[in-house]
Amino acid sequence: MNQVTANVPKATMQRYPIYLKALRKLYNMGVERILSRELSLFVDIESTTIRRDFSFIGSLGKQGYGYDVKSLIETFDNLLGVSFEEKLILVGAGNLGRAILNYNRWNHVVGEIVCGFDVDPNKLGEASDIPIYHMSELETRMPEGCRIAIVTVSKNVQETIDRLVDLGIVGIVDFSSEHIQVPKDVVVKTVDVVSTIQELIFQTNNIR
Repeated sequence: MNQVTANVPKATMQRYPIYLKALRKLYNMGVERILSRELSLFVDIESTTIRRDFSFIGSLGKQGYGYDVKSLIETFDNLLGVSFEEKLILVGAGNLGRAILNYNRWNHVVGEIVCGFDVDPNKLGEASDIPIYHMSELETRMPEGCRIAIVTVSKNVQETIDRLVDLGIVGIVDFSSEHIQVPKDVVVKTVDVVSTIQELIFQTNNIR
């Protein structure tokens, strides 16, 4: 974490990717500058909150002129370490994996899934125009510079994680629902739908 982000509240950091996604869309729509109240309508966040969030990373806009969209994108790219060119791989091309490939909101977010891997010969080939290779080819088919893997496998999970780490993967989105171990310099984000539903039920039961 750099010195700037270390001083940014967690809630604010969670909104930065929302701003970045919106700004990329706006830029692709031809919008070159935008006022905080206009951005507020686009992201459904109060303009006062937007201005406060932006203030943590410097003086980004001018009163009456607004914010330069391209400059904002570059600022957030550098701050978050995010690149639209980021290469991601999918490990596990079953029903969940293919649903992720079909997800239509990758554009203007964090890059793209460039290939997938699976052990089932029936799932090899292409899915949503993305090549799917056999897991035995993981070491030879790993895209150069790839750092992030989305893992949806349900068998040999730890073995798979170990292979990914050995190949230079430093970020893992884990849908496996199994406990996995990784080195300290590897980041794992676990997506547990069951726990999320349990939490939701608990919260709704306590609404008065």
